[in-house]
Amino acid sequence: MKKRALKDLLYEQVARIGKAVASPKRLEMLEVLAQGEKTVEALSVELSIDVKLASAHLKALREARLVESRRDGKYICYRLSGKDVAALWVSLREVAQEHLLELRMAVDQMIAQPEKLSGVGGKALMEQAKRGEVVVIDVRPHEEYEAGHLPFARSMPVAELEQRLSELPRRQTIVAYCRGPFCMLSDEALKLLRARGYKATKILDGVSEWQAAGLPLAK
Repeated sequence: MKKRALKDLLYEQVARIGKAVASPKRLEMLEVLAQGEKTVEALSVELSIDVKLASAHLKALREARLVESRRDGKYICYRLSGKDVAALWVSLREVAQEHLLELRMAVDQMIAQPEKLSGVGGKALMEQAKRGEVVVIDVRPHEEYEAGHLPFARSMPVAELEQRLSELPRRQTIVAYCRGPFCMLSDEALKLLRARGYKATKILDGVSEWQAAGLPLAK
């Protein structure tokens, strides 16, 4: 093979990844699958698209070797093909946020109230939670918590939070987190907690950002 043809082939193969992630819905799929294995049906509900379209997006991701699948009875379950795929999503988002003004403005709208955000770094937060100085709650669905969560975090899905408020101490700060900076679940939790008189904040990082920073997850 001539050098030019070989070089073209190399770039073409890398471009397969770019083509696979050149869709907002497929990017969202990567973020959701970074939380743990999901069925096609669960992904279609999560992304508000029909099953046929979800399957088409998953096919594109599978052809680029970004996801893997297995059959569980009548269901097909998907998962990321490696931790590096979750890191790819984090890197893409961070680069986009650094260079795209429109994205920065949109993110700024989400964090327009600074008092909602914990300024504590990951390691410091982990130490605070270990010492019992703060209570960290994971407001994602419980199966995502089971797949991997921040150390010392309690599973409190936002759908169950109101019924489980009695489990949370009144005198300590509650720190909520969900899937990452684009996730709204922690905002819902914060609104409820503050309305009930709790001192609550959130962190933007989810498990993907946590791992990308070299911090451990618990299972």
